[in-house]
Amino acid sequence: MKSIKYKNEELVVSKVICVGRNYVEHIAELGNETPESIVLFNKPNSAISDTLYYFSEDTRFEAEICFLIKNKKIEAVGFGLDLTKANIQGYLKAKGLPWERAKAFDNSAVLSDFIPFEGDITKLRLELFINKKLIQFASYDLMIHKPKEIAKEIETFMTLEENDIIMSGTPKGVGNYNVGDSFVGKIFCENTLIVEKEWQAKAF
Repeated sequence: MKSIKYKNEELVVSKVICVGRNYVEHIAELGNETPESIVLFNKPNSAISDTLYYFSEDTRFEAEICFLIKNKKIEAVGFGLDLTKANIQGYLKAKGLPWERAKAFDNSAVLSDFIPFEGDITKLRLELFINKKLIQFASYDLMIHKPKEIAKEIETFMTLEENDIIMSGTPKGVGNYNVGDSFVGKIFCENTLIVEKEWQAKAF
């Protein structure tokens, strides 16, 4: 079973729950409709990776603020990349079919270590640099659905188990990448850097 790092321990994760269409400008960027309720989908344990792989020319990166559930609440924060096979997702969406083939494939949830977080969740923000250029920026204020609201909604139909992870959605700026591209993901609480992770895309 795949695991993530938290407090220098390896934690096995049951599932990763992802939020789709949680930033207005990202919805417009992909030409989607604004949903009436929270869009949720899962990635299995086998999707978790600490390595960023290049799968195909249509594979898209989506940077996200991620939350670790412990003791039935959000306890820690990390940086994640929700990898998406865009052509497959486009086909599935057009046919009204589930997204798993495009979203839940092995190594599609690329995650940093997680750090305990007891600060003001409203002050969180994310930055993703690719080849030293700022590509994506996100903040709590820009989220349509806030983290605690997301956790509450998930619990209306599915149990949030110990060590589950919530990926809270991606802002505008998603795109494709190549072998050798350098990614640096950062999460801040106000002006304090609390999470930083670097990856270099490797051939799968």
